[in-house]
Amino acid sequence: MNFLFFVFKFAHYSICIGLIFIVLLQAKKSGGIGGIFGVGGGSDQIFNASSGMAFVKKMTIIMACIFLFTSLMLTKLSTNISMTSIISRLPSIPTEDSVKTR
Repeated sequence: MNFLFFVFKFAHYSICIGLIFIVLLQAKKSGGIGGIFGVGGGSDQIFNASSGMAFVKKMTIIMACIFLFTSLMLTKLSTNISMTSIISRLPSIPTEDSVKTR
């Protein structure tokens, strides 16, 4: 399971870097956040994209979904790795009973 954890970790870091680059590639819209709610001049900008930008938007959505999946898998795998008892990792500690029997 340790190998699988590192595979997901590598994929997660790769997707993070790719997601940063693909978000930076997207064209800036002049409507801003007001355009999303219909307040700005270009309220239809979020749903209306040129053919080149449609590919970038689709790639952003796909990479965001992969990012979400790898995040959840890393969380699940990291909890499985760290579920060992700390008592089993400690050396034998003498107790009162073991001291009296000596």
